[in-house]
Amino acid sequence: MSAPTLKPKQRASVTVLPITGTLEEAKSQINYAFGIYSVVGQPLYDDNFVQGAVDQVSYTYKKLGGDVLDIELTPGNIYTAYEEAVLEYSYIVNIHQAKNALPSMLGATTGTFDHDGNLSGQDGQALLDQLDGKRVELSYPKYKFTYWKRVSEGYSTEANIGGTETIRSASFDVTTDVQDYDLQGILTSSLGGEGGLLEKNKKVSIKRVFYKTPHAMWRFYGYYGGINTIGNLSTYGMYSDDSTFEVIPAWQNKLQAMAYEDAIYTRNSHYSYEIKNNKLRIYPSPVNNSPDKFWFEYVVQTDPWEEDSSSGAKANTDGVNNMNTLPFANIPYKNINAIGKQWIRRFALSLTKEMLGQVRGKFSTIPIPGNDLALNASDLLSQAQSEQQNLREELKATLDELTYKQIVNDQSAMTAQVNETNKYIPMGIFHG
Repeated sequence: MSAPTLKPKQRASVTVLPITGTLEEAKSQINYAFGIYSVVGQPLYDDNFVQGAVDQVSYTYKKLGGDVLDIELTPGNIYTAYEEAVLEYSYIVNIHQAKNALPSMLGATTGTFDHDGNLSGQDGQALLDQLDGKRVELSYPKYKFTYWKRVSEGYSTEANIGGTETIRSASFDVTTDVQDYDLQGILTSSLGGEGGLLEKNKKVSIKRVFYKTPHAMWRFYGYYGGINTIGNLSTYGMYSDDSTFEVIPAWQNKLQAMAYEDAIYTRNSHYSYEIKNNKLRIYPSPVNNSPDKFWFEYVVQTDPWEEDSSSGAKANTDGVNNMNTLPFANIPYKNINAIGKQWIRRFALSLTKEMLGQVRGKFSTIPIPGNDLALNASDLLSQAQSEQQNLREELKATLDELTYKQIVNDQSAMTAQVNETNKYIPMGIFHG
């Protein structure tokens, strides 16, 4: 008589992982922590994710030796691990893309996110509409030099050569023998309600001071005079028929040009000034025949968080300012390629090991007839932690080699190497 085939049934746990999952189970919200990709009606629901979760049960069953030893987990544990692996992959990839996109997206529109990390509400919809339905985390941004433009605008404003702040002008009457004028006080008293900008007595920054001379002076004391202008009798139609002309060296022409430029900034003006804390001091002291009015240009100082709507262009202080406000949602499962999906399988398996280690770690041994059975909880936990760390580092290292900056550097190095190689390739010989 042949020996009977024994099929012993484990008694340690009533929970044993089956050889495969089912689509019905994989679509049930109860089997997931979030259900971002598995709940019908959710923005990122995907049939392929559900099928992938089902396949992950079979993959886990085989990898952990379910054919030989019982695995004390449910299919729901595997589904949860699979979902977490997809979210972890999305998280790491989004951080990588943030490094690429942030410099060009500073000040751009941000969004409102729900508890799952998806764009929601009116802000989210507005952003989606603005981008014609495109997902920002999947888009390649145009390189805008946004940060450097913002820095340049600040320097330009201070240097009075441009910028985005509105430059305003005002005037005040000059009083004989009065040298000092409080420009801040003049503005506060006379323009306190203008555009609401000075209603709270905001501090202004004076950029330029000037005055107008009587028109009669422009002919005789303006910048038309210069070295040898009349003596040379070569300009302005002031020479007669019997005029003689002098050939002069180039250095004298240069001297004339320098004198012309110097006249604009020094000789044309009878006055100089200095500004200290928006208080203007005029030199020399005004007299009766001095200009009646002086003009000055200024900007209203605002804090760095205020929008400057008066400039005609939105300053975008309320947009993207760092990685946290980038409008990056969870990456759709359908947009993860084969490279990403294999990483997800491996990471989900590692998470499953961690779960199994936690389950088996509740008891260090299980009594069996005549002995105790030692469980491998510590080994599973150690393996899981090491594998998760290695998988994260592997993905991050790969992505770091593929930043836009690194791609440019690699292509530049390759081009240099090609050019270097071409130096040693003989020129082609024409055969007739």
